[in-house]
Amino acid sequence: MPPGFGFARDGELPALGLGVTNIVARATGEAAELTSAEFAAGRRILARKIRRVRPAVVAFVGVTVYRRFIGPGAVGGSGPKPERIGAARVFVVPNPSGRNAAYPGFADKLRWYRRLARFAAATPHGAPRPPRSGGPLPNSGDLRDT
Repeated sequence: MPPGFGFARDGELPALGLGVTNIVARATGEAAELTSAEFAAGRRILARKIRRVRPAVVAFVGVTVYRRFIGPGAVGGSGPKPERIGAARVFVVPNPSGRNAAYPGFADKLRWYRRLARFAAATPHGAPRPPRSGGPLPNSGDLRDT
């Protein structure tokens, strides 16, 4: 990231090979406040975005969102995950909320964001991507864009 890069410039992230989005575009105090219907709708929208953009890495902020997107069988905890979404590798970072008891301090969370940076840097960005079609993303378990 360029020095001084902040939230006001997040529209420039794609030019750096990065992107940020939500699975549900509604602010909540915690992920548990989101309904199953909101997750299902958000999952379809996010699947379309991933298919369109075809990133090398998809990072989820928080284990809850990752599990709700991937579905049953998702491996818990932060770090690299075995699933692929299309050709993208998957990584989970802790939710930065101050209420995240599993990672109570800033340094505890920052460690995982640095690991994500190393993971992304080690991921070949020139990896073959799936075709841009309306079908399901390959290697995505039960992920369907319906």
